[in-house]
Amino acid sequence: MAKYYSLLLTIFFATTSFAQKIDLVTLQYPPYQYESAGEVKGIAVDIVKEAFGRLGIKAEIRVLPWSRAIRYIEQGQADAIFTAFKTPEREKFADYSNEILLWQTISLFVRSDSTLEFNGDLKTLRGMTVGVVKGVNYGKSWDAAMNEGVFNSVELSNEGEQNMRKLLVGRVPIIVSNRFGAYANVNKTAQLNDIRELKPALEHIASYIAFSKKRNLALTRDQFDQTLKQMKQDGSYQRIISTYYNEFR
Repeated sequence: MAKYYSLLLTIFFATTSFAQKIDLVTLQYPPYQYESAGEVKGIAVDIVKEAFGRLGIKAEIRVLPWSRAIRYIEQGQADAIFTAFKTPEREKFADYSNEILLWQTISLFVRSDSTLEFNGDLKTLRGMTVGVVKGVNYGKSWDAAMNEGVFNSVELSNEGEQNMRKLLVGRVPIIVSNRFGAYANVNKTAQLNDIRELKPALEHIASYIAFSKKRNLALTRDQFDQTLKQMKQDGSYQRIISTYYNEFR
C-alpha cells in the first residue's frame, strides 16, 4: 500500500511540474524576440511571459533558426511557437491563438545610396536579387510574387541580422523584412543612416502564438487567449510595446 501511494505521489508531482511549464520556440528577430548574453528578451517575449505567468506557467523559450522551429511544432518537439503568421499550411499542424499577439509591418529595404524606388507593385522589381530569411512568411503579396517568379534569385539567411548584414555590405541590393526588426538589427551597428525603407509597405500582418497539435494544448491556448485579452484591456499589453517601439517611431 505504501508503494502504491508513493507511486501516486510521484505521478502527481510529475504531472503538476509538467503542467507548470511550457516549451516555446522562436527565432532571433529583434526587437520582438532575441537572445543576448544567454537571456531571451524582446517585445513578444515579455508579452508571452506575462501571459503565461498570470496562468502560473513558466515559459521556457529557445531561439532557433525559423525553419527548424516550425519543424519542431509540426513534429511535436515543442509546445508552441511565436511570432507566427497564419497560413493554411501551418494550420494543418498548429493551433493558432485567436487573439493577435502582435501586428507586424512588412517592408522592403535598400542601402541609402540606392536609387531604387517602389510604387507598391512587386512586379516592378522583376529580375532583381532579394534577401530573405529562410522559412519566414512575408504575406500574400510576397507569396504571389514568388510564385510568379518575379525575382531573378533569392538569397537565403538563417536570421534577420544576417540578412541585414548582406544588404549593408552590398551582397544583395534589396531585402524584405519586418519594419521594426530591420531597424533593430541595423541599430546594433549604428548604421541607421545607411539603409532606406521603401514606401509603401508591403503588408500589415497579424502574428500569433501557435500550439503544436501533437501536444494537445487546446485548453492552454484558450487560457492564453483569455489572458492576452485581459492584458490588452488592463493596459499592460500596450505598456510592454511602448517600452520598445518609442525608439523607432
